[in-house]
Amino acid sequence: MFKMSDFINPEDPTSPSSSQPDAYRPCADPSITHQWDITTPKERQWSDFYKAVDTMRIGLLVTTRPYIGPVARSMVVVKRNGPDLFFIGNAHSQKFQDLAASPDCCVTFQDSTSQDWVCVSGVARTANNKDPRLRDLYSPGMKAWFGDLGDGIHTGSIEDPRRALIEVRARYIVYWKTRVAGLGFVKEISQAAMSGKVASIGNCRQFLEEEIEQERARAG
Repeated sequence: MFKMSDFINPEDPTSPSSSQPDAYRPCADPSITHQWDITTPKERQWSDFYKAVDTMRIGLLVTTRPYIGPVARSMVVVKRNGPDLFFIGNAHSQKFQDLAASPDCCVTFQDSTSQDWVCVSGVARTANNKDPRLRDLYSPGMKAWFGDLGDGIHTGSIEDPRRALIEVRARYIVYWKTRVAGLGFVKEISQAAMSGKVASIGNCRQFLEEEIEQERARAG
């Protein structure tokens, strides 16, 4: 019978911990372990994560649809509170039905110039237009995404009952931070391909649930 300790490698950030029974089993392949950043202080890693999300802002919200599977759509982050992300959507859209059936979701971002990417996995909470946070997040430009149905109720304004909130509370975060860009990127890839070494163009960083809870408490 295997024990969790049989799979724990303290030098491998992909290794499961006793507090993360669902974490994936570590991989001994150096092309995988080589990618992980185990030297940058966590404070700096959080700062870089926030900068990436705040800069990219538009990501793919991925939900799970019954009998279909994962479904993604482009969404704009209207607010970030520590590691958690907020979106505004139309309550009549299918994504709210998806989240009612399964609140587990993820949000992905990618910068096509730098090749940086982010994936935030978590649980979504939704709220209707009576939630006061929606008023705080309202901007007149949002009306363009709802339109005025001409019935005096569904006007696209701040009072429109279709406006609903999605809060994605992070449980796992992983992101890629590129160190080499432009011609340096091409050179590194070419040299690695010819030498048989693993290209070193950046690193993966991750935050597990316990770390996220601590950061959420710190961010308030």
